[in-house]
Amino acid sequence: MSKVWFVTGSSRGLGRCFIEAALGRGDRVAATARSTESFDALVATYGDAILPLVLDVTDKAAVFETVKRAAEHFGRLDVVVNNAGYAQIGAIEELTEADLRAQLETNVFGPVWVVQAALPFLREQRAGHFIQLSSAAGLIAMPLGGAYQASRWAIEALSETLAKEVAGFGVKVTIIEPGGFATRDGKNPDPLANGHVAEASPVYDGLRRRLAEVAGKQPAGDPAAAAQALLKIVDSANPPLRVLFGQGFHSMIKQAYADRLATWDEWQDLSAEAQGASAEIVGASR
Repeated sequence: MSKVWFVTGSSRGLGRCFIEAALGRGDRVAATARSTESFDALVATYGDAILPLVLDVTDKAAVFETVKRAAEHFGRLDVVVNNAGYAQIGAIEELTEADLRAQLETNVFGPVWVVQAALPFLREQRAGHFIQLSSAAGLIAMPLGGAYQASRWAIEALSETLAKEVAGFGVKVTIIEPGGFATRDGKNPDPLANGHVAEASPVYDGLRRRLAEVAGKQPAGDPAAAAQALLKIVDSANPPLRVLFGQGFHSMIKQAYADRLATWDEWQDLSAEAQGASAEIVGASR
């Protein structure tokens, strides 16, 4: 049976490839973006199978209205893809309050509003699948990406929590963690590239130069291949909670997790000391 998709940020990049793959195999798609002009060619090809919708995910009321419109138009929602987002680049010291708030409004609050708007429909159906776009940067931290990484780490935690909350309703959750993909801006395997850049402070110029020397060394992924991989995930009877898209950061992530475990083990004696002799009951006063 064909599926009904609701996809945010679908005018370009991976989101565009996702909706093209879904439409290409006969699924129906509510495709959202800040502007719908880029969907004209798809409408000409696929007709009523695509429903273009204008949406800014930071507008909570608009999110709820748009999700409702899509569900009523198609009669159901099967796959909800939280893809809209961007990367704010800059050292922590360089970030303005506006930089950080805007990053979290789009990358964290936006997906939460979509989940809250769509979940009642999926819960009533006793079926559905949330696809939450995170990043390799949602698993490891790199210099100059603190705001973006904070937003992706937040999505990781929110989505893992969501998966445990909705499993009893027959609703699935998968976190997609892409490395770099060659999208509209060409070959670009850096998950922190193509973002908004904070006003630079010269004290970090040396760090920027060192990062520039190693940037772009990872192979860029093919967005069309990523879209076909996503189809396999949404068709799976037992999809993963997390899956990396691309191999470029796999070894780096494995090392990061190994280092964390090693550090916890190394400081285990201090952990026991911090427990104290009297704090035997979980939840005791702190």
